[in-house]
Amino acid sequence: MPMFAPFLGLRFPTELLEESVAPPYDVLSANEVATLRASSPSNVTWIDVPQVNDGPNPYEIAANKMAEWLSAGVLVKDDEPSFTIYRMTFTDETGVVRTISGVIGALEVVEDQAGGVLPHERTTPKASTDRLDLTIATHANLSPIWGLSRAHGLSDALSAPGEVLGRLTIDGVTHTVERVSDQKRIDEIQRLVESADVLIADGHHRYGVARQFRKYAQDSEPQIADQAATTMVFVNEMSPEQLAVAAIHRLYTDVDINALRDTLLQSYNIIAEAPADEHVLQLMADNSAIALVSGKSNVELLVPHPDADLGDRDLDGARLETALKSISHSVNYQHGVSNVVSAVSSGQASAGILIRPVPFEEIIRTAERGDLMPPKSTFFTPKLLTGLVIRRMG
Repeated sequence: MPMFAPFLGLRFPTELLEESVAPPYDVLSANEVATLRASSPSNVTWIDVPQVNDGPNPYEIAANKMAEWLSAGVLVKDDEPSFTIYRMTFTDETGVVRTISGVIGALEVVEDQAGGVLPHERTTPKASTDRLDLTIATHANLSPIWGLSRAHGLSDALSAPGEVLGRLTIDGVTHTVERVSDQKRIDEIQRLVESADVLIADGHHRYGVARQFRKYAQDSEPQIADQAATTMVFVNEMSPEQLAVAAIHRLYTDVDINALRDTLLQSYNIIAEAPADEHVLQLMADNSAIALVSGKSNVELLVPHPDADLGDRDLDGARLETALKSISHSVNYQHGVSNVVSAVSSGQASAGILIRPVPFEEIIRTAERGDLMPPKSTFFTPKLLTGLVIRRMG
């Protein structure tokens, strides 16, 4: 089972917290980064999202900025190692108010297939060394990876509040950050997380970078090798109450729409047409259907042929991979019905396919079988904020 430990966190003072946090770096456009930076000289994007126009070495500039913030008290170091309880309260797509509660700590970095920390979906290749370069320059984990724990009782252990350091509401989500320094409670949380595997929900690439950084530290900076053997992870219990999963839809290029449709119809039946708007998601759920977006005002709802051999997984992404394996195509990924419709209508994509969120039971089944889902199968919401706590090594 993986090691999980408290750490000495770097934090923005409570009065600066709201103006200093940001969404994850990989969901921000260049314009959004510029807006966040313009909103505050202490916004975490100044160090978490280096820009080429920052200077000749943006990673070194980010590291220097973090050092300046520490000297000026813009970032403050904890007095003792602690865990950070992080809660997100929001209204889900069904109108139910929910709270996801997890704990941020330092999780062990293990080799691929070594066990303890497990992937849950295949990843698409990324050539950029941006996150590794930034970690080497700053010696810091700036944004948490999201991990799911099979440890029963973790949610109960996190239910009592810690020392509240901030509470802010952004885009309808209330984020609460609490520090846990009591040794008895630290020991309980640590024991629970270390008692079960952790499944990476969001941040597979960052966990891969953590492996690279651990190797870099062992070879080049052995004085931080022990700290580089762990990385910052938000861990919450894998339960229906503690997860909100949205779909990531498919956009297809390098393929003729008619050929794609004909190939689909070898495995699927068209059961209805529906307007290409957000209401189609409920129709899909009600009919266990996917929806083909072809640029028309309506989408076509499709369900598998009763005798179609698309595997035994309740997973639209996996079924589509099987159904379309005989036709050459390229696939990209997009959130939101309107974004998919816009991409197809504008000609950016030949076609789109709307899929359903992965059921919780299939997430559990995948973990138990040791299987991997296709890339971009799950979109865990809400997104974790960056800047609630930073973990510096060395």
